[in-house]
Amino acid sequence: MMTNEAEKVIIVEGLTDKKQVKRVIADDVEVICTNGTLGVERFDELLETYDLDNRDVFILVDEDSSGIKLRKQLTRELPHAEHIYVSSEFREVATTPDNILATALVAKRIEVNPIFLI
Repeated sequence: MMTNEAEKVIIVEGLTDKKQVKRVIADDVEVICTNGTLGVERFDELLETYDLDNRDVFILVDEDSSGIKLRKQLTRELPHAEHIYVSSEFREVATTPDNILATALVAKRIEVNPIFLI
């Protein structure tokens, strides 16, 4: 069954992360913000709203304590999700240089704007 939804979903922490990812990707990918750690109700809402059990889910969070905590939580709830890591050198998705972010996304078969791969 085909829906209008993108098959791929990238879960990020905040709006600045979302903007950064949206700038780089060329794929039809939905980017969802958690705005920090998730309570059970909020997670269930995301699960249902975005049909996360039936889509290709990618987790891209900051390499800091709150990001690592969120990644652990999402890993438990979404065992099928794939992880995209930014270098701890940049710590945050939002401050990762475009070309580095693009390379990490391409490695997970997510299409990016080729200008970022130079």
